[in-house]
Amino acid sequence: MKFFLDTANVDEIRTANDWGLLDGVTTNPSLAAKEGREFRDVAAEILDIMGDRPVSLETVSTDAEGMMHEARILSSWAPNVVAKIPLLPDGLKAVQVLREEGIKTNVTLVFSTNQGLLAAKAGATYVSPFIGRLDDRAHDGMELVRELMHINDIYGYDTEVITASVRHPRHVVEAALAGADIVTVPFAVMKKLFNHPLTDVGLENFLADWETVPDKDDIFRDELVPA
Repeated sequence: MKFFLDTANVDEIRTANDWGLLDGVTTNPSLAAKEGREFRDVAAEILDIMGDRPVSLETVSTDAEGMMHEARILSSWAPNVVAKIPLLPDGLKAVQVLREEGIKTNVTLVFSTNQGLLAAKAGATYVSPFIGRLDDRAHDGMELVRELMHINDIYGYDTEVITASVRHPRHVVEAALAGADIVTVPFAVMKKLFNHPLTDVGLENFLADWETVPDKDDIFRDELVPA
């Protein structure tokens, strides 16, 4: 399963990228607004950090012509740009045209299996079911991911499923168990994936015991021993 970071914060992206685990980035207008900066500048920094890995940048029009125009502009910034398109009839109309033009798309704001199926049929590169927002409404958001993955298996759609609107580390586990292609997570959730109290206790004990080793101060001063 690939890991995307769901943010427009450049510092968060640099940190996650340094961990060596980052496969892509997703952004949206709300995340961009939080940064309080010129969006073009933010996007340029993100694209530079990510190299050839996908970066989703969202269109803001609600008609097909507007979405296509904005997607073309965004995709001209770098070859790894993915245009985010909302799940609307005009959105899927735009997706089909953009696919023919070689522009990758990420259909967003997907809350039902029917919506995800339509996005795959339209030729979306990615589809983003929002599981956390469904859970907030007392639905089983992860069931949507499972159903979309099953549909892809049946019909051979090449649309990748991005588990989005992730609230906590357990969502990541459930996405992996559901066979999701990708999970996109906030930085706070990605940091939590490393954590477990027994890891902290175990490390503390190991280091305390190491202090009792007689030659502990000399071990790592030695030159490497040739193989």
